Amino acid sequence: MADNYIEKHQEEYEKRKARYLLKKKHLPKTTRRIPEKPEDESL
Repeated sequence: MADNYIEKHQEEYEKRKARYLLKKKHLPKTTRRIPEKPEDESL
């Protein structure tokens, strides 16, 4: 194998990880909305 093979791949991994984390920060958090139950309208 070539010299610095592991180091090169580690650097590429760190760059990909940084991009992923930056992208992840800008995504809106999704929350589940619970539908509200009507108050005694069906009775």
